[in-house]
Amino acid sequence: MAQWQDLLRLDAALQARVSQLYEGRFPREIRHYLCVLIESLDWDLAAGDENAASTCFHALLEDLQEQWIRSVQENILLQGPDYTGMKDYLLKNFEYKPLNLAVILSECLKEEQKIKASASEAQACGSPDIDQKWKWKDMDNKINELKRLIMEVKKEMKSLEILNDNLDFIQKTWQNEVEQDIGLAHSHAVVEEECCKRTNFIIQTKQVVLQEIVNILNLAQPIVATLTEVELSEWRLRQQLACIGSPVDTCLDHLQKWFTAVAEVLLGVREQLQKLKEQNNTPDSTNASNLPGLMAIIENQTLSLFTQLLANALVVEKQPIMLSLPQRPLILKTGVRFSVRVSFLICLFRFLANLPEFKCLLKVKPVFDKDVEEVKTVKWFRHFDFNRDECKVLDVDSPNGDLVTEFVHMSLKEIKGRTKGSIEGRLAVTEELHIITFVTEFRHVGLELNIEASTLPVVVISATTQVSSAWASIMWNNMLSTGDSRNLQLFVDPPPLTWEQLSQVLSWQFLCTGKRELDENQLSVLRDKIVDDPDDLVHWSKFSKNENAWLWIDGILDLIKKHLVDLWRDGSIMGFISRERTAELLKEKQTGTFLLRFSESKTNGAISFSWVDNSNGDPYTKDELEKTSLPDYINTYSLRGRKSRHTNPLLYLYPDIPKDTAFGHYFTNTAEQMLGEHGYVPRKRRDFSDNPTPPPSPPREPNTDMDMDVETKLEYHELIQELFSGSFIFPEYYGSSYEKTASTPTSFVDPRCSV
Repeated sequence: MAQWQDLLRLDAALQARVSQLYEGRFPREIRHYLCVLIESLDWDLAAGDENAASTCFHALLEDLQEQWIRSVQENILLQGPDYTGMKDYLLKNFEYKPLNLAVILSECLKEEQKIKASASEAQACGSPDIDQKWKWKDMDNKINELKRLIMEVKKEMKSLEILNDNLDFIQKTWQNEVEQDIGLAHSHAVVEEECCKRTNFIIQTKQVVLQEIVNILNLAQPIVATLTEVELSEWRLRQQLACIGSPVDTCLDHLQKWFTAVAEVLLGVREQLQKLKEQNNTPDSTNASNLPGLMAIIENQTLSLFTQLLANALVVEKQPIMLSLPQRPLILKTGVRFSVRVSFLICLFRFLANLPEFKCLLKVKPVFDKDVEEVKTVKWFRHFDFNRDECKVLDVDSPNGDLVTEFVHMSLKEIKGRTKGSIEGRLAVTEELHIITFVTEFRHVGLELNIEASTLPVVVISATTQVSSAWASIMWNNMLSTGDSRNLQLFVDPPPLTWEQLSQVLSWQFLCTGKRELDENQLSVLRDKIVDDPDDLVHWSKFSKNENAWLWIDGILDLIKKHLVDLWRDGSIMGFISRERTAELLKEKQTGTFLLRFSESKTNGAISFSWVDNSNGDPYTKDELEKTSLPDYINTYSLRGRKSRHTNPLLYLYPDIPKDTAFGHYFTNTAEQMLGEHGYVPRKRRDFSDNPTPPPSPPREPNTDMDMDVETKLEYHELIQELFSGSFIFPEYYGSSYEKTASTPTSFVDPRCSV
């Protein structure tokens, strides 16, 4: 229980890793309510011993039964968890496969320990997340102090209004009394003295109010600078890294709260200054000679801070993304619809909604390559425009008054007929960077301001075959041009990346695609394949031009996405491992032990299995896995050996996990169903061999007319998807929460123990 309780106290990012660990594999509610028993049992032993696994399984059932009986006796059955549902889930999924349960819990407990260890290391080194929380708390405290000070000013202004009203009443009433009764004239000096005292007190109060306003502005100035120059820049950097797969938080809630709160304070200051002006401009006002000048200075400072906030308040909340490439933003294809979401960090709704001109305050218009010098100066730079003019009004999106607008039907067309430069001087289509700028005009209470926000650099392609190369450019650019910097000619002479930078972004790709990052061993294999620089640098030509290591990696990512997500997430695939290392690992293992590795001979992605006495089996490509799943191939794989006997050499997943334990829950066909008429899976005949060498990868052929026909069909299909993707909603059947956990990646969460 201690381990689970420690996990519940982790920050949001690490808790997300815990959630990801159990998602689709085992209900977290059962892990929570049986945490004491689960952590006390030896699941490592149970994973290799069916009797031990069965004992552990029945122990879980008994514990659930005891908790259910206790909840009945204490009359808390309705308020408690669904013990019956949890028991039914265990019986349905593991009654006849207790080994599967043991393997799952053994792996999960080990991963929990790794997550807990990483949290401890981060805390020992001064975790950025902890530092960030302290920064946010400090900002909240400062803004709360601003709110307190402006409330004090408003109270003082109320007092001033009462003092002025009382003085005005005394002066006018006394004058009327004197005119009606001449005998009261002798008291004139006394009344004048009292009025003078009240006047001086009012002047002093005004000076106090102005000083309090000055204090507010002195506190607000560094806050505004921090919001616009630090917090906003850090959010943009997080968003930039999130675009290329980093699991960082890009929520705008904190920024919107802070921007709005400071804007309200500054508008409150302007409002109180205006009231002071009106008091000074009334007849018989109690005015000190230096107050108007001081108020003018304060008003200019207030306006300057408010303008600084406004100028940075427009942000691109969601970068351009095509519906067909949800995990690869910033790649746009001509003629294909994409969407962008723009947000205004200052929620003006609360204090501008009642104005009749509110709906016209913030109209946002997108402009392609606005103020981009390359459009005018570089001959080979392509020119694009939107297929239709779009101008949208920022509107209220939630009860909190968030101002957002989403462009969902945007698409691009290339402007032809421009002068072209020499072919030698041109960049590849996938290396050319562009930007989209959103512009709006703010007009209110005498303030006129043009506000802009730009997307991150995008790559515009004309064919789906260019997606892989375009994504390489997006990753490279976003690792080099971080923050607010922008270099649209980056690939004229692309700087290298360090292996540390590249390995991180490559690991993120596998996390996004298969929900599991690359470990140190896998990254080491990739490093040996990609890096040949003594300074540990990776050059663009090595990564995505001449040798194109990225094309091979991206083919594997596509293979995982379409056919191997569950196996990759479960850790069943070793993946990147050399043949030499494979032979070394299997050398001392029992006959029938095998591991799964990605083929190096297939550039479009393939996976093969290597087993004891054999360094590599046949590689399986996407085409083959479309017909039969990899677990089913493993289950029914057969070799014709001596005397025409058929055997399956795949018995234990490395290091020693029985095949049925590792893959049994993935099998869809029995061996008998898949056997051909001769009694074995119809494959190319394979004799026993110590080190069979796979055939070399065929040379890459240029596109033929047939290829172009296929590409045209793909583009036509993509266009139909874009046109009708949002037109229909198809109902889905959902069973109970426990059945859903077993069949889909979604698992239920107890709201009291969510991680």
